[in-house]
Amino acid sequence: MRWDAQRLDLVEPETLPGLPTVRGLLRSVEVPEFPGLTFHEVRAKSALNAVPKGSAMPFSHTINTFRGCSHACVYCVAGDTAVLMADGSQRPIADLRVGDRIIGTEQRGSYRHYVDTEVLAQWSTIKPAHRVRLADGTTIVASGDHRFLTGRGWKHVTGTGSGSRRRPHLTTNDELLGFGRTAQSVAACADYRRGYLTGMVRGDAHLKVYRYQRAGRAHGDVHRFRLALADTEGLIRTRAYLAQAGIATDWFEFTAATDRRRAMSAIRTSSAASVAAIADLVSWPDHASDGWHRGFLAGIVDAEGSRSQHVLRITNADEEMLARTTAAFAALSFDNVLEDRSLPNRVRTVRLRGGLGEHLRFLHLVDPAIRRKCQVQGTAITCTADLRVLAVEDLGLEMPMFDITTGTGDFIANGVVSHNCFARGTHEWLELDSGKDFDQQIVVKTNVVEVLRRELARPSWNREHVALGTNTDPYQRAEGRYRLMPGVIDALARSGTPFSILTKGTLARRDLPLLAAASRDVPIGMGVSMAIWDDDLHAALEPGAPTPRARLDLVRAITDAGLPCGVFLAPVLPGLTDGRNHLAAAIGAIAEAGATGVTVLPLHLRPGAREWFTSWLAREHPGLVGRYRQLYGRGAYVPAEYRSWLAGRVAPLLAEHGLDRQSGGTARGLSGSTGAPAGSDTGLPGDESAGFPVGSLPVRLVTPVAPPLGQPEQLSLC
Repeated sequence: MRWDAQRLDLVEPETLPGLPTVRGLLRSVEVPEFPGLTFHEVRAKSALNAVPKGSAMPFSHTINTFRGCSHACVYCVAGDTAVLMADGSQRPIADLRVGDRIIGTEQRGSYRHYVDTEVLAQWSTIKPAHRVRLADGTTIVASGDHRFLTGRGWKHVTGTGSGSRRRPHLTTNDELLGFGRTAQSVAACADYRRGYLTGMVRGDAHLKVYRYQRAGRAHGDVHRFRLALADTEGLIRTRAYLAQAGIATDWFEFTAATDRRRAMSAIRTSSAASVAAIADLVSWPDHASDGWHRGFLAGIVDAEGSRSQHVLRITNADEEMLARTTAAFAALSFDNVLEDRSLPNRVRTVRLRGGLGEHLRFLHLVDPAIRRKCQVQGTAITCTADLRVLAVEDLGLEMPMFDITTGTGDFIANGVVSHNCFARGTHEWLELDSGKDFDQQIVVKTNVVEVLRRELARPSWNREHVALGTNTDPYQRAEGRYRLMPGVIDALARSGTPFSILTKGTLARRDLPLLAAASRDVPIGMGVSMAIWDDDLHAALEPGAPTPRARLDLVRAITDAGLPCGVFLAPVLPGLTDGRNHLAAAIGAIAEAGATGVTVLPLHLRPGAREWFTSWLAREHPGLVGRYRQLYGRGAYVPAEYRSWLAGRVAPLLAEHGLDRQSGGTARGLSGSTGAPAGSDTGLPGDESAGFPVGSLPVRLVTPVAPPLGQPEQLSLC
């Protein structure tokens, strides 16, 4: 559905090298929020694009605020890349989920600081891999387009000094920012648990046997174990480790909170056998292992350690405890110093030296339970580690890689500051042109609202149906920067022009109050395109596209606002997603989300997309190669026999959920279609006989809806 409307119709005869067809260029910009993308801001001569005469499409005009689609994602790092969490721990980026709290950075005055932020989206893709090696031993595997923060700003992993790939990129003259190489946490073993109990109990617990003489009894011994802490994480771990050793304890509230002190909880036992067993567990070992040393330091940090003002210290007055603490530091190769301020109570301090990098290596290696002592929020980024780039190596292979969107726009990957991706990919075979310029060179009609208002005010304008989203998604991430859609919606509604929007971008939630208000003035339609319901297939084929569940959340938000919403379930993949159970699950979920209609469309395989998809199919599902050759041997579309078979499978499922009704336009749904091939590179029907689901075309609501209260939260694609 490319029509003559693909012409830009721009004013002024200026051209940009590399984009000879773009006239009316105001400027070309690259902004940190969209690394790897170039926005070509232009002034357009027209906003309304006429559909060719004689077309059976149920709209006469379209509007495209952009040319190209900034949904494309070109970033990512390897799945085992360690991301610094808000509690100071680390987690592989592949295991992150939306909503996780992690560490990002924020500029405060002249310095950048570590701050708490949230994972807004996470996805994977397959990219050529490069290894970045740093002088401190840090390595990180990333795509060539990923960016890291250096002392001279953000730089891509690879690039050139001239030509189309010219961009700032890493060289051996660069030094990255962060804390550098740290340690991997190790699962707790028996020695670790025993060491932890030794550090905790000897550091802060009450463990004693009181002997009394009582009349009529051989002895009056009283056995006592009690551990009271304000931080319950230490209590929970201690109690769990004791339980693993067969020692039961009681939990109780020790002291209530006051204006000056936090509440304290405690565990205890008065069993003679239990107290004796605890004493045995915390006895000094003859030969301490590294596991015991790690556990002991974790326990003593939880019991008597502190970390503030960039200092990690452990205080104690007991000579044996101080000696064991310094020995454990040394055994694990941590530089420490024993400080004696000649206090009357003989309390002395063991201090870890080496700055934030060593603090985090210590905390990750020993893994204390009390996480507030492990946090870095508010700390300025200083480079004590040697993070000079030694080499950037092309590994000569493609591999799965992951990226996230965060609230700060960055995250800490393997101890260095890494830019996140603000945009995400949609595979060429699904909706986009095959050229990379469509993904990376985005033309923005900055004056589209002004031009549209002028065109809608013409006496010749007949207030015909206008469709948005038929060529490029109006709610791609670039809309978050340029905010063109609120003006477009207002202009159409004020002029009395019915309109429809097709999108898969959850940014549309931002404008639901405007859309609800517009529906009181003009008929509107809302459509959401979905593709693959299966999570594994989605990860393999649409690693950067919004997940089906994210798009269902958008459907639900639209219908909750009182607006209609039709869903295009496209494309259906023969042999992969055309099973009855798969279709039943997808259609059932769509119905549950409140969709007012569904159209099901099979896969197209056009040149360019065909080569990529068939290569993937041969690698991942070689048994289906023959079937696809048979289905697509004569062109981009499946034969009529397959369409009829799929229609027969889909029809009862749609009827079961009351979704077998079609909009009034010119087209019918696949379930009843016997015409030309269905399917489209844009998520719309690719021929004039395919149907538009109920709700996707403008309808006049019987009862105007009130706009939702408040401004909906903008969600990220995931």
